[in-house]
Amino acid sequence: MLDAALALTAIDAVLASHRTRIAAVVIGASAGGVGALLKLLPGLPKQYAPAVVAVLHVPENRQSQLADVFAQRMALPVREAADKETLASGTLYFAGSGYHLSVESDYCFSLSCEAPRNFARPSIDILMESAADAYGPALLGVLLTGANHDGAAGMEAIGRAGGLTVVQDPQDAEVATMPQEAIRVRRPDLVLPLDAIHTLLLKLEKN
Repeated sequence: MLDAALALTAIDAVLASHRTRIAAVVIGASAGGVGALLKLLPGLPKQYAPAVVAVLHVPENRQSQLADVFAQRMALPVREAADKETLASGTLYFAGSGYHLSVESDYCFSLSCEAPRNFARPSIDILMESAADAYGPALLGVLLTGANHDGAAGMEAIGRAGGLTVVQDPQDAEVATMPQEAIRVRRPDLVLPLDAIHTLLLKLEKN
């Protein structure tokens, strides 16, 4: 695992080489994801420039409370993504339970009831692949702790579209399976612990 100084050097190098301003950040997590996001997202400034969209694997048989939990801890607006809603900068969106969440070419959300993918609905892959199509190099994908392979194909799609890809260091993850699979499928731009990913998100404001 990179120490703080090496992580900062790596972040600065990747951001300096990326010519497109990041307009949206998509984040995927599963087992251990709530705790990881509670370390990662609070502290983002109220006037944060990119839109931020997070998918966690939540049970389909009950309503997600993630937006309420994070709204109490965040300076920027937090809400559950709604069908046909246009993504707004400086807003944190969570995928609700029981539906896949996609981003359309006009930067609006779309909800669907397709079959689960990687045993999950909402699927990280579906969000990331659709966001990669919509945003191309203006997208940053972040994949965190988790116990299955969801997100690996999505991160590959973001990389192929010219976006930035960041995977939580498996040594730092509560469950290493998801980060390890993403790294196996396509080497990400950065492999970082949570505190360094938080630093990266803050640096997007200045990039």
